[in-house]
Amino acid sequence: MHLVELLVAVALLGPVLAGTLTALESGRRAYALGAARAESQQAARVAVERLAREIRGAGAGPRAPTAISVAERERIVLHRGLDGDGTRPARGGTVTWRLAGTVLRRDAGGGAQPVAPGVTRFVLEYLDAAGRPARAPAEVRTVVITLATEAARGAERAGASFVTRVRLRNR
Repeated sequence: MHLVELLVAVALLGPVLAGTLTALESGRRAYALGAARAESQQAARVAVERLAREIRGAGAGPRAPTAISVAERERIVLHRGLDGDGTRPARGGTVTWRLAGTVLRRDAGGGAQPVAPGVTRFVLEYLDAAGRPARAPAEVRTVVITLATEAARGAERAGASFVTRVRLRNR
């Protein structure tokens, strides 16, 4: 008799446990996707804010060279003031931002450091004082930054996209 009761209890408990485990796995996947989305958004936000700050400050300082020397779709080279003798950029005075594969990198003279991984789109648009596309780096007065990132957790993907317009303060 006890064996029959045990078999009935196991038969009833099996589907309940299966449902519970399914719900727990679904919750774990939702958490992982949310964490990936937050990580992707944070990396993209920090990268855009830092790049925008450096674009705004380009061309600042004593005897500053041109603010932007390279203005390409996925690469920009920014300059700040010259050193004391006015012959070369001050330490940290030249900064290059570029997309290398799916990693946005920043190089201020110590090697290209990763800033944002998982970049799916990085586009820089350059506008002159009238808001038209600039034909040369010296004409650039505004930079439109578009950055999209994507993080993967297993089969699920989560991403973030940012677009901002930055005006050079020193030009």
